[in-house]
Amino acid sequence: MPTEILMPALSPTMEDGTLAKWLVKEGDTVAAGDLLAEIETDKATMEFEAVDEGTLGKILVPAGTDGVKVNTPIAVLLAEGESLADIDAGQQPPKTALEAPKADVAGEAAPIGDSEPAATPTAPRTDSGDRVFASPLARRIAADKRLDLTKITGSGPRGRIVKADVEAIQPGAAPSPAAAPASSAAPAVAPTHAGPDASAVVKVYADRDYVEIPLDGMRKTIAARLTEAKQTIPHFYLRRDIRLDALLAFRTQLNRQLEYRGVKLSVNDFIIKACALALQQVPKANAVWAGDRILQLKPSDVAVAVAVEGGLFTPVLRDAETKTLSALSAEMKDLAARARDRKLAPHEYQGGSFAISNLGMFGIDNFDAVINPPHGAILAVGAGVRKPVVTDDGQIEAATVMSITLSVDHRVIDGALGAEVLQAIKDNLENPMAMLA
Repeated sequence: MPTEILMPALSPTMEDGTLAKWLVKEGDTVAAGDLLAEIETDKATMEFEAVDEGTLGKILVPAGTDGVKVNTPIAVLLAEGESLADIDAGQQPPKTALEAPKADVAGEAAPIGDSEPAATPTAPRTDSGDRVFASPLARRIAADKRLDLTKITGSGPRGRIVKADVEAIQPGAAPSPAAAPASSAAPAVAPTHAGPDASAVVKVYADRDYVEIPLDGMRKTIAARLTEAKQTIPHFYLRRDIRLDALLAFRTQLNRQLEYRGVKLSVNDFIIKACALALQQVPKANAVWAGDRILQLKPSDVAVAVAVEGGLFTPVLRDAETKTLSALSAEMKDLAARARDRKLAPHEYQGGSFAISNLGMFGIDNFDAVINPPHGAILAVGAGVRKPVVTDDGQIEAATVMSITLSVDHRVIDGALGAEVLQAIKDNLENPMAMLA
């Protein structure tokens, strides 16, 4: 029977997307892992892979179509021996080949290669009768949890075992064909129209000239997530002033010495490093809220807000505490450039425990940033400003001072702990040479 290929959910907040480009044509033979199409999500343009083999019999949604809902059939795959004549609207609905990937407990999408549907459970498919049919990610998780794949019921196409099937089973527990727990389902997007009804607002401005701007996927996601963040996260704010004179002098010296390598460090590179080290110095603050528990991370995975057309991304620099300033600088430039082109993969902008939002380059002295769940905190960075300061010996002198504000999730980090991590950030920035030790 022909197999429908469905519009996948390539991010946890995706409800619809644009089928930007087909990478195969009708009649082409495809195998599992082959690239089928480029799809624009609310965050990026991503390549979409096949999880089954066959011949692309018919394209149902042409390239360039936008607003394609998740799980809408976009093409039909024919198995060996099948032909176009088998694609008949009067037949029983075809079985589905692809569906939205599950989201993990932190709300992140499963990797694209594990994007199988939650279909009616069947026995795991085998080839040659001796190997269980399972995705590579499911096999890795099963191995880590010491689970026997032959005793797990698959919910993927043709009984294939997927990530959600093995994650739903605790080691030592009897496997169950029940669906994955509720926490593994893609979270619903909260309404974006908090406040007055749209028609009521339009009525107020009926006699005024205006341009109506429809919300794209990114803006809808930002509206929903930030509304949720402000309504559900108990924010509190801690503020400090940082003297930048030593850092600016050290940066000038380093840039002069690194000029032959084409490296030019920014103040933001030092801020990233300072925060990454502070999370190691105060490990209890390196944590995220996971609904019914707190996850304390060991590596410092620091997200940095990047403004793009129509919104923002927060690409994540993983293991930032282990990287040199020049490595962080190069990685940040690459992530920022690809974020502006919407070319980031989900694993590059999901995760992390801590974020940085820097508006200093826009002349903003200080501000309060909104926490990006499930992060435990976000640092708002203002501009470095020359101002008079009183020294330890009572003298008044000019100094470059930068104001920073730490927005903290009180469920994860208490006041004293927040003050401790902010002090560590301050110490690192005011003693920049120590960050290289």
